[in-house]
Amino acid sequence: MSKKYAKKRKQEKKNKQTMQIAGGVLLLLIISIIGLNNTQTAVAINVDQAHQLREEGALILDVREQFEWDENHIPGATLIPLGELSNRLNELPTDQEIVVVCRSGNRSLTGRDILLKAGFENVVSMNGGMNDWTASGYETVSGP
Repeated sequence: MSKKYAKKRKQEKKNKQTMQIAGGVLLLLIISIIGLNNTQTAVAINVDQAHQLREEGALILDVREQFEWDENHIPGATLIPLGELSNRLNELPTDQEIVVVCRSGNRSLTGRDILLKAGFENVVSMNGGMNDWTASGYETVSGP
């Protein structure tokens, strides 16, 4: 067997092992994605979807600060600032859909994750936050 042929066989074997590993990793990734999709169908929604859920009885959880809330908020929403959320989970219903809202959609993602990790199952974050809510013309109120 020539050195050239032996080197080629060795490289082919190495390539085959690499492909097997990559295939295994891909399979694990697919299984993980399927598992996530089965446990939570949507974790972030747009403003129109949030408005619809509110109309259907979902709790709107505002995780902004009091001064932001006083400027404007969604009528009927509940205010629990993000920094207090972990300590106030007992104030939230476990049998109702919860839409987490903030100013632009960043803090609400964190709030959603806190709730999901605490065992809440029906929780979504509203993309765009109050900025998009008001830009869409949906009702807001101001004051405490």
